[in-house]
Amino acid sequence: MLLELIKIIGFLMTILSTVVIVQFILSLLISFNVVSLSNNIVAAIWQALSVILDPFLKPIRKIMPDTGMIDFSPMVLLIGLRILQMLLVGVANDISAAGM
Repeated sequence: MLLELIKIIGFLMTILSTVVIVQFILSLLISFNVVSLSNNIVAAIWQALSVILDPFLKPIRKIMPDTGMIDFSPMVLLIGLRILQMLLVGVANDISAAGM
């Protein structure tokens, strides 16, 4: 039961990491005028990604110093998610070795 819960949490963390990367790529495309927010589909995707990620990124942005135009909070979130995934794998391995 606990191993399945850890696997689900790990899967959700992988999805969240993918969403961070998609938002980063979309922000680059918007910055270089490849796509425009005046396009309704692009605006809807951007808004949906922001709604998903803002609860995770806002606390990081409050802690981090202002770096001007570069936002490092997505990178910090990705690193934090990766560390948590490694910890979860370690816990899962310990649980499976103990035979729970």
